[in-house]
Amino acid sequence: MAIRKIRKIGDSILNKQTKEITEMTPRLASLIDDMLETMYDADGVGLAAPQVGVLKQLVVIDVSENADEPMVLINPRIVETSGEQTGDEACLSVPGKSGKVTRPNFVKVQALDRNMQPVEYTGTELLARAMCHEIDHLSGVLYVERVEGELHDARASE
Repeated sequence: MAIRKIRKIGDSILNKQTKEITEMTPRLASLIDDMLETMYDADGVGLAAPQVGVLKQLVVIDVSENADEPMVLINPRIVETSGEQTGDEACLSVPGKSGKVTRPNFVKVQALDRNMQPVEYTGTELLARAMCHEIDHLSGVLYVERVEGELHDARASE
């Protein structure tokens, strides 16, 4: 496993559409492990493949307290949403900044797991926000495009 460089806002790869994953390969398995290690090292709750320079439909998320239940989402699709939440959002690719974003309060996602088996996850609050945020990355959308008002220093909102 290795910690990968997280691409920052302004890097054109963050605005590109990703490609569907059709098979698990040793290289993809290594990418998943590297993304998890990179996310944990950066104290993030989610990371999408474009953030480490790979244009694949792959997301890792872990909002648990003890970092033992990471979600690996290959080719994820949001299939249901409901409710609404507005709150501060930040991103490892936009360091030091945050902004108010409205997202669904409930999200259902269908994807493949790291064994290329179909999985379905539901989430509310932080998990719903993280799923929407990371899946946006797969379409080249950064949260800053959804911010209501101005970005502000992340420390100012804590």
